[in-house]
Amino acid sequence: MDIHTKHGKVAYEITYIGKFKIMAVMIYLELSLNENSDANENKGRVRAMKYRSFGRTGWQISSVSFGAWAIGGSWGATDDEISIAALDRAIDLGVNFIDTADVYGDGRSERIIGTLLRRRSERIYVATKIGRRLEPHVAEGYSKANLTAFVERSLVNLGVDALDLAQLHCPPTKVFHTPEVFAVLDDLVQDGKIRHYGVSVETVDEALTAITYPNVQSVQIIFNIFRQKPAEAFFAAARAKQVGILARVPLASGLLTGKFRADSIFAEDDHRNFNRFGESFDRGETFSGVDYAVGLQAAEVLRQYIPAGVSLAQFALRWILMFPEVTAAIPGAKTAVQEEENSAAADLPPLSAEAMAGIQSLYNERIKPHVHQYW
Repeated sequence: MDIHTKHGKVAYEITYIGKFKIMAVMIYLELSLNENSDANENKGRVRAMKYRSFGRTGWQISSVSFGAWAIGGSWGATDDEISIAALDRAIDLGVNFIDTADVYGDGRSERIIGTLLRRRSERIYVATKIGRRLEPHVAEGYSKANLTAFVERSLVNLGVDALDLAQLHCPPTKVFHTPEVFAVLDDLVQDGKIRHYGVSVETVDEALTAITYPNVQSVQIIFNIFRQKPAEAFFAAARAKQVGILARVPLASGLLTGKFRADSIFAEDDHRNFNRFGESFDRGETFSGVDYAVGLQAAEVLRQYIPAGVSLAQFALRWILMFPEVTAAIPGAKTAVQEEENSAAADLPPLSAEAMAGIQSLYNERIKPHVHQYW
């Protein structure tokens, strides 16, 4: 069952009476009126973050968490002070889980998060990813020496004694068939350098192989309205093994925000400009592998199902949360305003049966032929 907490500062105490647990919660609200957000027609409404169990870790993490790729780079210009403000706003709104990677801005994202950790007192879980620093990026590079070095570098960047969650960062498929790699991760847990480990994958088949290793706690996989195969072919297996699922690229690189047009221009250092066809890394990472024009048209069709006062981005995030196997969606945010819009999706009511059926039909007819067989 989801655990709810109103956004703002929360003070609470827990009292046990027999076998029953009584939680008395004193809530001090810090309402924020976002005049600029296109999702804030209900100004002044108290928002509640929701939390879900993260695999077998014992953690309860925010169902809409924070993806920190954009604040590191490859999404156009960024400003560290603005990025910190976005992270601060996320924590204010109840977000307690941040996903990053050692290659996001060559450590820039991790270092920004480290600054956040030093200034906040809340328990914030940070997941990072390792492996993509290899050059060339080949399975043979996933050695004990390299993995240990990557972990130790992230420890310094984040300024922590142990990584909460270390994830293999979309390694070559061969790595998932190499037990020695997962034995190294077990050793790093025993050494106290990491608390838990998981994987980030490109394909459903990689995810299914990864969870055959008993200590894999989580799988990060692309899952959104335009990439639905994981729900069909992976979620049941993850549920059976109590593996946490992080839904990455939840807004299809912005296609599911409704803010782009056919003539939208992306900066030279934005992967939506330089990686549309997989020139630099797997093309599924950019617009979820969907042709840009096809995605724009499909996004417009979705608008007919969106309730009043809800943005397309929020609608898309709430769709992800309709699947109980998903622990958290991890959208990125470069500004506090974007973060407010993202976080509010956690508190939306369930989507209607009509909307769910319409989304499925749209996927089957317009999107599935372009992506389903590839990942």
